[in-house]
Order: sequence, then structure tokens, then C-alpha cells
Amino acid sequence: MAKKNLADALQLASGKPATNERSVSQLQAADKPELPPSRQGKKAIAGHFDPAVSKQLKQLALEQDTTVQALLALALNDLFEKYGKKPIA
Repeated sequence: MAKKNLADALQLASGKPATNERSVSQLQAADKPELPPSRQGKKAIAGHFDPAVSKQLKQLALEQDTTVQALLALALNDLFEKYGKKPIA
């Protein structure tokens, strides 16, 4: 990932054509972080819970030899099925 500097950011924000070697499209591309393949096409879902919820979820993942992500997918699919929706997580 290319490093940005203040001059690049100001050039991009001004909307004026780039005068140095880097074009505006290159500067915009530098703003978008590279995603690992496992996250491409995915959307993060988050919520705020008591710290004890996070701790218990992590403990459960360790006990079940799985990941928090897998447990959340399981829980979401159970929720979808409860309300007559297709389990797609």
C-alpha cells in the first residue's frame, strides 16, 4: 500500500489535476486499503455489548475449537431460521 503524505491529500481534496507524478486516480486508490481475499465482497456487522459478552464468546470459541466468526455465523443462521428466513451466514 502506498504511503500518503500531506501534499497528496491536499492535492486530492482540491480537485485540481495532479501536477506531480501521481495522478488523482492513483491518490484515490491509495485511500482504499487492500482487503484480504477472505474479506472481499463481505460486510462487517458490529454491536456494542458488555465486556463479559466478548469474554464469554471468546471462551466458547476456544472450548469449541472454532472461531468467534464461526460462532456468530451459527448464531445468525439460528436467528434467521427462527424467523422463517433462509440461513445464509
